[in-house]
Amino acid sequence: MTWTGTLTDSQQRVVKECTVHEKDHLIHAVTGAGKTEMLFPIIEDALKKGKRVCIATPRTDVVLELMPRIQQAFLTIPVQAFYGGSGFSLMYSPLIIATTHQLLRFQQAFDLILVDEADAFPYTYDEALQFAVKKALKDTGRTILVTATPTKNERQKYEKQQTYSFLSRRFHGFDLPIPRFVALFSYKKSFRKNHIPKRLSDWVESCITKQQPFLLFFPTIELMERAEPLFQQLHENLHAVHASDDYRKERVQALRKGDVPGLLTTTILERGITIANLQVAVLGADETIFNASALIQISGRAGRSKEYPTGDVCFFHAGITRQMDLARNEIIRLNREEVRV
Repeated sequence: MTWTGTLTDSQQRVVKECTVHEKDHLIHAVTGAGKTEMLFPIIEDALKKGKRVCIATPRTDVVLELMPRIQQAFLTIPVQAFYGGSGFSLMYSPLIIATTHQLLRFQQAFDLILVDEADAFPYTYDEALQFAVKKALKDTGRTILVTATPTKNERQKYEKQQTYSFLSRRFHGFDLPIPRFVALFSYKKSFRKNHIPKRLSDWVESCITKQQPFLLFFPTIELMERAEPLFQQLHENLHAVHASDDYRKERVQALRKGDVPGLLTTTILERGITIANLQVAVLGADETIFNASALIQISGRAGRSKEYPTGDVCFFHAGITRQMDLARNEIIRLNREEVRV
């Protein structure tokens, strides 16, 4: 391992809990807890024992986010990344990052599979992807699930086995940003009339004026694409990204580099993206696609860096839903949790 950073006492506790045994394990850590950094010593421990490791995730965007960070942490190891459209090399590597779809290519290949964002769609709903993880794992191998939003059944299962680690605080020690609810009625009608509701345009223009990068989440691609040219009247470099967007990778990179002020997006960017000083808004937070888990993950995009540990999280809605309340209440509960060392 060539990473020279340091872990907090709580992070070190989690690493120890994961490396003292060879059983399947669940790491439940809040968004921004430094999950990736915690994986470094766990990976190093396995590599030193001559084991082959895979970091698997349901989302291509998470693979693209992880690849440079993992390679930088293990400069002397040939790391490979596999995702749709990446191509496939037969070169052997002891450390691989892949989407769960790509694990269908492997059979009994890995001693350790770290499933990052283990609760993300489509993994939790697709038995074929869960089978792919099992098929790619050696008979003597094990899995470590890593997520900020495990299901209740999953959490209880691993707690019963005493292979459950919980991290309630972000690595910088600040609270998770608490979403604020802002009523926004008839926004779909406004877009049809080629008009952005004032509360929404005010939020976007405030971010642009303050030079704060932002993500604005939409419930559907159709609504987002209808709204895109309207937002480009506020700033010509405001673009929309979604799963089948050919320029998604380049546009996310442009946001990272500060070349664009923000992005309109679907839930494709609810996870696996870390940008300093990011502000977040959800349009139509009351829509069914935004369940509590998704809203918690989206909220977790804000305030992730030590330099900018806070950020605005705004849920624009046409009526507060139970899922919105659940998400907000869970974030408040996590902020009140005692730090375990």
